[in-house]
Amino acid sequence: MAQQLLMPKATAVWLVDNTALSFDQIAQFCKLHPLEVKAIADGEAAQGIKGLDPIATGQLSRDEIARGEADVNYKLKLSEPKVRVPESKRRGPRYTPVSKRQDRPNAILWLVRNHPELKDAQISRLVGTTKSTIEQIRERTHWNSANLTPMDPVTLGLCSQIDLDLEVEKASKGRPLPTAAELGASLQPASETENLDFGYRSEREEEKEIDADAVFAKLSSLKSNRREEDEEDDRF
Repeated sequence: MAQQLLMPKATAVWLVDNTALSFDQIAQFCKLHPLEVKAIADGEAAQGIKGLDPIATGQLSRDEIARGEADVNYKLKLSEPKVRVPESKRRGPRYTPVSKRQDRPNAILWLVRNHPELKDAQISRLVGTTKSTIEQIRERTHWNSANLTPMDPVTLGLCSQIDLDLEVEKASKGRPLPTAAELGASLQPASETENLDFGYRSEREEEKEIDADAVFAKLSSLKSNRREEDEEDDRF
């Protein structure tokens, strides 16, 4: 694994402020363009970035900086790390604990029934099984097919919900979208919706007209009653 400099711009800021190295030397060490280093020195770039001391992080020694300051053509070299981080091994088939291996056929049956879009390789990654076992369960030729019960692999602890969702999403890419017949739903014709709309509006308008007539009739009756009462009072 090739060794890389941590936070190149922050390191360049520190080298510009604390050393007499040339812009080309800092650019070569930090994998930046010399003009970008010059802009950092002029305050036109990397504003607000706090300088990172490469000596404190163990990526550059004081002797190496002194050599660079003494010779303009000298190229700075990264210090050898004191701790070697081993490279991550290539991920193989998922390991399944011995106590849960008896549940794998039930999980495979659940995946085959509920997610037929999954490929055998994806099922193998999820529950840690072989393609031959998946094929036997799919074709009902497994030695224990009669006693198998579909069970969610997430519930069984054979895989996480995130891993299952990722595999289902990968398998679903490129598949045609379901039709209206498959979804079991369809839009109503425009003529039906238009008729319903106009009918609803006409009923509302009729209700408004009826209500207005009733209100005016009630008002007129109240006025006539008030006049009769006034005439009776005048008589007495």
